[in-house]
Amino acid sequence: MMSNNSSQVEEIKKHFHSKTGMALKTLLVLFLVLYLGTLIRNEWKEFNYIGKSEEFPHIISISGEGKVVAIPDIAKTSVGIRTEKLNVANAQTENTTKMNALIKEIKGMGVDDKDIQTTSYNIYPRYDWRDGISILRGYSVEQSVTIKIRDLEKIGDILTAAGQGGANQVSGISFDVDDPEALRQQAREEAIKNAKEKAESLAKVAGVKLGKVVSFSESTSGQAPKYYAMEAMDAGIGGGSGVPEIEAGSMEIIITATVGYEIL
Repeated sequence: MMSNNSSQVEEIKKHFHSKTGMALKTLLVLFLVLYLGTLIRNEWKEFNYIGKSEEFPHIISISGEGKVVAIPDIAKTSVGIRTEKLNVANAQTENTTKMNALIKEIKGMGVDDKDIQTTSYNIYPRYDWRDGISILRGYSVEQSVTIKIRDLEKIGDILTAAGQGGANQVSGISFDVDDPEALRQQAREEAIKNAKEKAESLAKVAGVKLGKVVSFSESTSGQAPKYYAMEAMDAGIGGGSGVPEIEAGSMEIIITATVGYEIL
């Protein structure tokens, strides 16, 4: 009898341990499923918010303008010589001789090598039309150089020398500052200050406080005075003894800054 009872007890223990093991295994599997699900959800949530904040603060976005008036310290002009001959070789020879002499003259007036740049060299045929038929008249050779003039008082003298040296094309004069970044920074600071003053005034009216800057963008404008193109042979450049008076005037550098402030 005792033997049978012991056997039954052992069977009950084995059954109990089997049930307990199954329950523990089930709980472990459920725990792993929940854990993995949480990880996947968090990863997806993080991916969904890449590049943007989970919070979207209210902001005030305002634009301010900064303007700096500058006196140009450099001028640029393009001077060209056009030569027409019956054949290409003769046109090239004459054009090259005149242009080389002109460049030498300009360098002798204090313009550095680095401030003279050849910008075009063209050869093309010239035709006359007679009774609906095109007849070859010859060939034109054109060469142009851009000259940067740092001594503005010499602009008139250089233009006169260009005309006397055979230049028959002047494409214009433009003025600029050699190092505009310092002026842009000054205009930028004024623009940001102006935007901040506007934002503070608006915040006061709205009864809110400004927080940190959350966005910023800017745009630049402004224009230097420019003297437009004219043909030397038509305008008479170099034909007289007078030196043209060229006034640089002034130029404006304007920066518009758009600043976004967080509302506290």
